[in-house]
Amino acid sequence: MEFLQQLGITQQNPGVSTGTKWIASNGISIDSYSPVDGKKIGAVTIADKEAYGQVIYKAQEAFAEWRKWPAPKRGEIVRQVGDALRANKEPLGKLVSYEMGKSLQEGYGEVQEMIDICDFAVGLSRQLYGLSMHSERPAHRMYEQWHPLGIVGIISAFNFPVAVWAWNSALSWVCGNVTIWKPSEKTPLCGIAVQKIVAGVFANNNVPEGVNILIQGGREVGEWLSNDTRIPLVSATGSTRMGKALSTAVAARLGKSILELGGNNAIIISKHADLDMALVGCLFGAVGTAGQRCTTTRRLIIHESVYENFKEKLVKAYGQLRIGDPLNIHNHVGPLIDSDAVKMYLTAIEQCKQQGGNFIVEGGIVNGKGYESGCYVKPCIAEADNEMAIVQHETFAPLLYLMKYNTLDEAIALQNGVPQGLSSAIMTVNMREAEQFLSYAGSDCGIANVNIGTSGAEIGGAFGGEKETGGGRESGSDAWKAYMRRQTNTINWSDKLPLAQGITFDV
Repeated sequence: MEFLQQLGITQQNPGVSTGTKWIASNGISIDSYSPVDGKKIGAVTIADKEAYGQVIYKAQEAFAEWRKWPAPKRGEIVRQVGDALRANKEPLGKLVSYEMGKSLQEGYGEVQEMIDICDFAVGLSRQLYGLSMHSERPAHRMYEQWHPLGIVGIISAFNFPVAVWAWNSALSWVCGNVTIWKPSEKTPLCGIAVQKIVAGVFANNNVPEGVNILIQGGREVGEWLSNDTRIPLVSATGSTRMGKALSTAVAARLGKSILELGGNNAIIISKHADLDMALVGCLFGAVGTAGQRCTTTRRLIIHESVYENFKEKLVKAYGQLRIGDPLNIHNHVGPLIDSDAVKMYLTAIEQCKQQGGNFIVEGGIVNGKGYESGCYVKPCIAEADNEMAIVQHETFAPLLYLMKYNTLDEAIALQNGVPQGLSSAIMTVNMREAEQFLSYAGSDCGIANVNIGTSGAEIGGAFGGEKETGGGRESGSDAWKAYMRRQTNTINWSDKLPLAQGITFDV
């Protein structure tokens, strides 16, 4: 395919790079198969322990130099990375769609998100502000400043194979850090493509080799990063199970982690909602990326007075969904990532039925011409109880649960009554309901929206959630502070040395 050639993807690709240089490894190869048609796209050689040791050494060496570059100059490099991504938006968006399975529009959107965070980071490079404070001691000045941490490890998931890397890398670089990226082993070629795009920019600007490192591999590479005391910060996106293991390892060495884990997101449909507008938000939230977003809408909590009306609208809309090749822009729903995801989806449907769920839109595998990969499934809807074990669990597939409520307090309790706390929304034109949902007595999630769905966060706001979602924050607002260390400074410009708190120490 032409977009693979444009991005320099071949049938066999080295998987470890310090920037412009690719490191030989004795590790085995992993094959990448597209869930779109089941065809092999290419193979990538994963890292062995020797190659890992080489990239860590190179990262340390690069950091010693990169941190000396003025932050605005680092920002200029990131600006050029954004321009390079603009130039490659079409082929990279197609690769994201083809290797991961999301719709082409979402593939393009993911690359646009990378471009947007680069733009944000450029401005940030001139705004790494610290505070100044008044000292209680005469002729003293107090202030704080922010310094880079060093090496930032980035572990990304298959569902956003490039955007989450960009969130972390763009901020890390302007903050003066170097990065080591382990992409998902399910989407390794996206990592190769991005590495080559960035390497061209870095080479043109004489950026030290090792500022942007790619290291392919499976669980063992994630464990190396988590346990390595030379890496002060590890940012990881994935399942709650993975996050718990990683955070335990990083905390044991008193390192820092940014965790973006599972979501079990709900939209409350009020009796005061604009139901037609709500339908659009619910539909994309539930079936976008075939339900494989951490912000996917998994529960609809609908007021009993509009329940039957909205259910009817939803069932009709599901009947109009087009499932198929995501590279065809007319299709709404692409495939799940692989056969394991399909098995998980089918198991969840069976468990829902066993636990009392009533399916009003049946699920199942889509068969026939054009669906030979076996990864295409039907988005489905079940009426369910919030306390059901399967509802409490995040199923990474297009399985939507419906439930009724009477009072807003009851709806908020249902919304909050799951272990995860990522994204949430309410559809209402009632100001009092909206403000209650956003108040201290409202949603307990890291993201709370009014009259938009749970998916589609902009890079300007900090992204992340609470509870089993991990508590991390990435992307906008002041998320940059997680990538730096704070230092408080006090300068005495007098000819005396008074002590704080009025302590005297005469000798």
